[in-house]
Amino acid sequence: MITISSLLSIILTTFHITSDMALGIDKPGLGMLFVFVPMVVLFLYATLLLPGRRSGFIIILLGSLFGLAVIYLHLSSPRIGARATASGGFFFIWTLVALGATSLFSVILAARGLWALQRAKRVS
Repeated sequence: MITISSLLSIILTTFHITSDMALGIDKPGLGMLFVFVPMVVLFLYATLLLPGRRSGFIIILLGSLFGLAVIYLHLSSPRIGARATASGGFFFIWTLVALGATSLFSVILAARGLWALQRAKRVS
């Protein structure tokens, strides 16, 4: 479940960042290549190559918390109403809601995974 949830969060994050640029919230440019792409690659690495490991759960937990922070920052902005009613606003808001749901679900699953690892360590 955590793999599917994390992959959905990654897809929704890329849609959201693209929507940010299309609506003029962020500027497209090389900054995305050096900031955003490595973050997505790290999240993909943790999701696909570190499943069930402590480091994978921690990276997914932190990445998912970051996803929740992005949503909070956007929705607390006084300009959110103008963004929501602009052309493409429906998709922008939809990705925020969907990213929030998958991020929160990933936080829960990662925390449960870390807890299960800790309990298994105590038992053995």
